[in-house]
Amino acid sequence: MSDATFTFNHHRPRLQSIAYRMLGSWAEAEDVVQDAWLKWHAADRGALANVEAWLVSVTTRLSIDRLRAAKARREHYVGAWLPEPGLADLADPAPSPEQALERSHDVSYALLAVLERLSPEARAAFLLRDVFDEGYDEIARVLDRTEAACRQLVHRARVRLKDERKPAPVNPEAQRSLLQAFAQAASTGDFTALKSVLAADAQLVGDGGGKVASFGVPLLGGQRIAQLYLATCLRFRGRVRCEIALADGQWRLLRFIEGKLESAQYLETDGTRITRIHAQRNPDKLARLAQTLGRELSVQP
Repeated sequence: MSDATFTFNHHRPRLQSIAYRMLGSWAEAEDVVQDAWLKWHAADRGALANVEAWLVSVTTRLSIDRLRAAKARREHYVGAWLPEPGLADLADPAPSPEQALERSHDVSYALLAVLERLSPEARAAFLLRDVFDEGYDEIARVLDRTEAACRQLVHRARVRLKDERKPAPVNPEAQRSLLQAFAQAASTGDFTALKSVLAADAQLVGDGGGKVASFGVPLLGGQRIAQLYLATCLRFRGRVRCEIALADGQWRLLRFIEGKLESAQYLETDGTRITRIHAQRNPDKLARLAQTLGRELSVQP
């Protein structure tokens, strides 16, 4: 392996993290990192004062350009748009030190979803500052703006996202026990148990991408959500299985129908009840996860 390839691969986890958090898509993130590699390969590397800063800058700019194009497509997306599920913890149960460092920067799936509200430049400024701890001088260099302008971008992003920041810490064991109870109830269609673990004002956001059935607006109310899970169990009697798994340091529920992956659902709790569910059902966005799990996809209408 050449020195150039070794150096790039050393920084690759950080570059992939930036690109994925900018785009919410692993396929697009990989394309961005590949483009960054081509620019790295063609660069005068001996003239670079700070290799990591240069690579972060190139990756961020490429992500901004790609996100501008993606936003036009997402405006016509059928139903709610949610990011692809994370693969860490499943694909790499024993991460390298570099991968472990990048996972420490993880944001919640809910926050990743609402980052869609921001302009590409504001999203980049917010992520670089609040997630990757970059200084405003570096953000200004990356975005080709003044430090004052970047501070304003970050401030406005924080205001828009203030209700979607990381929730208050929840006891990990209590959370796991709650999610396991939900997984069991969702597997068996135990309506009483489902209602007991869902907050009365819980909400469910689903992404079917126009490929499978989903709600165009969030489904509100614990009872209505419990009825939805019950209906699935009644339709596929004895053929529904749910299990919880870690992804990017966050618990999620994987639902299998007849042994095939049907959805990946990110669950938020207040420590005693489940308050929100983001259900990714779009088969295009589940394909990589299914491949990682070694499972087929279940495409249910």
